[in-house]
Amino acid sequence: MPVLFDSSVYVAALRLGSASVLPLMRWAGESPLWLSSVVLEELYAGATPGDMRTIAKLERDFAGAGRLLVPNLSDWTTTGRILAKLGGKYGYERIGRGRLTNDALMAMSAARTGTTIVTANPRDFARLGQFRAFSWRVQPI
Repeated sequence: MPVLFDSSVYVAALRLGSASVLPLMRWAGESPLWLSSVVLEELYAGATPGDMRTIAKLERDFAGAGRLLVPNLSDWTTTGRILAKLGGKYGYERIGRGRLTNDALMAMSAARTGTTIVTANPRDFARLGQFRAFSWRVQPI
């Protein structure tokens, strides 16, 4: 089963230094590792000037290997439906729909492709899993 790391895993590694990103690959085990375009956007958006080269290398390597997971139309529409259900259950102000959008897009594209998400921040994925089954696991950093 393919695996992808959410942003929390990459951000924790980047905080330790750009050389810490490569050892993350061991967490995928024997599974093929993918990179979500959503994670890539989040990494670029929060990057320091020193991180840009590392993130660009991730992008090149995963694109070159044909292992970029990009949400499709169905992922986007399912994300909207699930965010509406979450808002109805927990209150729109409490769930931070804008914050959850990226995690929901990752979760829906992972569900569609049978990919497991590895995260250091399980709260949002646990909530999303109440409305759409997908595979995810926690990796303490």
